[in-house]
Amino acid sequence: MARSGMARRVLIIVQNLPVPFDRRVWLEATSLTRAGYAVSVICPKAKGFNRSFERLEGVDIYRYGLPIDAKGALGFIAEFLWCFLRTWMKSLKVAIRGRGFDAIHACNPPETYWALAWFWRPFGKRFLFDHHDLSPEMYAAKFERSEGAMYRGLLFLERMTFRTADQVITTNESHKRIAVERGGMRPDQVHIVRSGPDLARFKRYPADPAWRQGKRHLVVYLGEICKQDGVDYMLRALKELREQGRDDIQAVFVGGGPHQPEIKAYAQMLGLDDMTTFTGRVSDEDLCRILSSADIGVDPDPKNDWSDKSTMNKIMEYMYFGLPIVAFDLRETRFSAQEAALYAAANAESAMAALIAQLLDDAPRRKLMAEFGQRRLRESLAWEHSVPTLLAAYDALFAGPAAETSRTPRLGPRSSERS
Repeated sequence: MARSGMARRVLIIVQNLPVPFDRRVWLEATSLTRAGYAVSVICPKAKGFNRSFERLEGVDIYRYGLPIDAKGALGFIAEFLWCFLRTWMKSLKVAIRGRGFDAIHACNPPETYWALAWFWRPFGKRFLFDHHDLSPEMYAAKFERSEGAMYRGLLFLERMTFRTADQVITTNESHKRIAVERGGMRPDQVHIVRSGPDLARFKRYPADPAWRQGKRHLVVYLGEICKQDGVDYMLRALKELREQGRDDIQAVFVGGGPHQPEIKAYAQMLGLDDMTTFTGRVSDEDLCRILSSADIGVDPDPKNDWSDKSTMNKIMEYMYFGLPIVAFDLRETRFSAQEAALYAAANAESAMAALIAQLLDDAPRRKLMAEFGQRRLRESLAWEHSVPTLLAAYDALFAGPAAETSRTPRLGPRSSERS
């Protein structure tokens, strides 16, 4: 273990967001660093994160540029190939000119870095899979199809990632079941590391009335705006509230994402221009100021196989800022928020509108829900509660003789799949 003796060296790979913008990955990297590990990260560049190399909080960060904006299946395949090639080249740089590494910690999506683990395995490098998302289910939610070559390809990549992994960390019990039942992992190889916020990184501010734009109430949506995120459901709920005569609500949508231009156009088509504000990506300070000013947090993710099994980070960030929540009734959302949220029937925007109105008109109830959410977060879900499990996963990763990690990848079924 890194906390005694020579420091273990870890290479974290994340493709969909840069660090430190990716909060979960950054919390993992800094927590491992504080525990005595030497951590390097390979990730893409993005606006505000353009340096090819920098060291932050003891973490070495290697970034590469993305020359294309992926569109369609062929575009995404080209992007995956480009990112894999650049990551492989950066891994050589870390190994030869940087700190080196004893283990690869690969985050999904995508599930392509098992092939990089194969390349490095003859050199004794261990492989930990950080299971952020259910890519097959996300594809089905986004494109409304759970068949075809692309879907089968995602299942294949997921299967190969699990079969290559020495240990897995994942975000909730639903994901762990997937790792065991579909991925063939042993339960003791899968560690639930929840993506709770770091209470020290956020700061509450006095409410800023400017965000309300003269309205009495402020509701907020936080997160990337992608097709599968259901922001259109929230807009239709707001339209229904307007048609009921509610002209006292302002809604702020915090986050960028590939679907944001379409959602802004949709809000305009619904006649909600004066009721909605779209900020795009904002700084941590602006994020904290907006959430400190809001009355309600909304999570409009519609119910499907992906969302029902996913832990939404926005839920716990709403809870930190004392925001009562309105969401559709999803399994993992209900586990996280419990009494801090009101749950609308699946995908029923009229029910969502009614619950938003109820909460806005009931300040005492909002206060009780806010207090419950903050207490639950502090006592059970904050990042500090995840760190021991993260470190235990790394203890398991480095346990046993080094020769165990240089085995050939498992191409056949695991023993648990043969019964």
